[in-house]
Amino acid sequence: MSTTLQPLLQHDEPDPVRVVNPDAKGPFILVCEHAGNRVPAALSGLGVTAADLDRHIGHDIGAAAVAEHLADKLDSVLVLQRYSRLVIDCNRPWEAPDLIAVTADGTVVPGNHDLSETARRRRFDTIHAPLHDTIAERINRLRPRALIAVHSFTRMLSNGVARNLDLGLLYNRDPRLAESLHDAVLATAPATQVAMNVPYQVEDTSDVTIPVHGEARGLPHVLIEIRNDLIAHAAGQKAWGELLATALPQALSRVR
Repeated sequence: MSTTLQPLLQHDEPDPVRVVNPDAKGPFILVCEHAGNRVPAALSGLGVTAADLDRHIGHDIGAAAVAEHLADKLDSVLVLQRYSRLVIDCNRPWEAPDLIAVTADGTVVPGNHDLSETARRRRFDTIHAPLHDTIAERINRLRPRALIAVHSFTRMLSNGVARNLDLGLLYNRDPRLAESLHDAVLATAPATQVAMNVPYQVEDTSDVTIPVHGEARGLPHVLIEIRNDLIAHAAGQKAWGELLATALPQALSRVR
């Protein structure tokens, strides 16, 4: 009996990648790997509820809207990914154990249990690879001066751990843009609670965008994490978009 799977996306389902300002000439390339919370019809909702998909485990709440504000304000290209991080996490390498999470912040994801290698590869080739191919193509063609990945994080985890900051600026080996952005944000909005490499840290084993498209190219970069309750509404998305659109050019101008 054949183990070949049907295509993951049906003809009427959208492509995983959306490009905003595709030919923009601004200095940045913006990326939002967890922009959407769609689940392909072939996966039958993964066995989770619509409410779960609307939570932080399904997508980065508010991140796409902030990224679109930035793309507009900075005249820069933005590459977004439409499908839920529960389908496949597009900021995880193939070897990462949570590339396709079987649990997410305490929530079981039945549709991700006991996947065959073929099923995993189908998701990777259909959703993950096109995103990173698009990022690489835009960088090669437009030659931006910096890479910005836009994410959001939840204030409270299911285990009761609180993250009491507004903004995290993440990096691995190259802190230049992150440190410069830290100073620029505080110069513009001194009351902002901002920290470096909190609530996460970029690593080769857990991240793709920064190591592959930033570090490997020598392209200045930062992964921005905004607390999601601050950007869960239009007013917050606009405010954070404006703050970062002011701070990012200032920060980049100080990076050697």
